[in-house]
Amino acid sequence: MKRVYNFGAGPAMLPTEVMEKAQAEFLNYQDMGAGIIEISHRSKEFDAIIDRTDELLTELAGIPDNYKILYVHGGAQMQFSAVPLNLINRLPARKASFVLTGNWAVKASEEAERYGTSLNIASSKDQNFNYIPDFDVSQIDPESSYLHITSNNTLFGTRWHQFPKTGDVPLVADMTSEFLSRKLNINDFGVIFAGLQKNLGPAGLALVLIRDDLLDYALPETPGLLNYKTYAEQHSLANTNNTFAIYMMKLVLEWLKDQGGVEKMEAQNEAKAKLLYDCIDASDFYLGTAQPAHRSIMNVTFTLAKDELLDEFVNQAEAQGLYALKGHRAVGGARASIYNAMPVAGCQALVDFMKEFEKSHA
Repeated sequence: MKRVYNFGAGPAMLPTEVMEKAQAEFLNYQDMGAGIIEISHRSKEFDAIIDRTDELLTELAGIPDNYKILYVHGGAQMQFSAVPLNLINRLPARKASFVLTGNWAVKASEEAERYGTSLNIASSKDQNFNYIPDFDVSQIDPESSYLHITSNNTLFGTRWHQFPKTGDVPLVADMTSEFLSRKLNINDFGVIFAGLQKNLGPAGLALVLIRDDLLDYALPETPGLLNYKTYAEQHSLANTNNTFAIYMMKLVLEWLKDQGGVEKMEAQNEAKAKLLYDCIDASDFYLGTAQPAHRSIMNVTFTLAKDELLDEFVNQAEAQGLYALKGHRAVGGARASIYNAMPVAGCQALVDFMKEFEKSHA
């Protein structure tokens, strides 16, 4: 079977080796005569899986001892509710601050309004979110329980290259589309969360890293399965969790370690993005949509100078095994999502196609 290069934004491409390992173990995990998707989350076999996933995450991301690793139902958007439910009561004013750099940050701000006051202290909406806005940390209301950012903006192809130093105000980062794609100092953040479906595994589950001192502020009305303390105290197994997603994450983390870890992956990701951006910048036929100083290395967004050629571009690309290149309707054009699992060869194949398409349609 010939596999395509999947440039979809998510659910996204997984490493072939991971898919093959899961396939081989699907019906018969460790000679049990049953698949991992069938066995109890209380079994010793699954205990070993979740413990190993914790170990790999701690090693690869450099997670300090004073952070808890949580595997939370509902994916990243559920955390737009869970974060304010767990943190907005940290200070009596029940305020949360937001930097709006795309639709996910806007949605998170709107959701927080259910539980307190959202303060939108900076925004790039004026230019359709094609940059990361400057702001002074002195703009953060000291009565804010936290500052929320989206570290990489999947739709618009931008990312934070430097993170704000927020002092006593915990920094909350939605890292769904870039976690483990670059080295981080976890101590800079109070909470990091990420849906699995970009760099970590299948859709439907979120990884949450939370500093220990932030676990005691949940609003009284917080549902049990949205309370981070419930997950922390019961190793994310207060009820039947998505065991298969955690198993798949373990396989992805093992693959990442085999590739040389996050530092090696970051260098490869930068090289992949450079291939595409160099092609775009050398051409008048393709136009990048994100401001160059704020470009993402996970999501490369661009339009065609002749917009009427977009459908033909996408269709011809797919016919050549370059899948899911159509951009989001909020931006238009094309988008190449090049998460960790995308090999350099996939980006080179896309560049070769782009040059040929330009040559025949210029």
